[in-house]
Amino acid sequence: MLDCIFCKILKNQIPSKKIFEDEDFLAFHDIHPIARIHFLIIPKLHVDSLVQCTHVHQAMLGRMLLLGAELASQQGMNDGFRTMINTGHGGGQEVFHLHVHVFGGETVIPKL
Repeated sequence: MLDCIFCKILKNQIPSKKIFEDEDFLAFHDIHPIARIHFLIIPKLHVDSLVQCTHVHQAMLGRMLLLGAELASQQGMNDGFRTMINTGHGGGQEVFHLHVHVFGGETVIPKL
């Protein structure tokens, strides 16, 4: 997608504070964090949202969640964390490139 901000981040056209990257995913700190630690995991494959996913994306989705737990631990969120996938305008999605928010690092995780 030519105008997708996350695709531009993947192409290094927009800087990000990366915490992880491999051939399938990029994880970076959110520019508007809602907790002391707040990062995003995005697939390198552009998919607009969770609604567009099918059984073909099952392994990708599972790996994103497992990666979230692994990175949360590496970021020091050993007492717990929250994951969130906003889906569609009504679900609060602002960037239409599938992504998982992982946040925490505080005694009380923010209520949504």
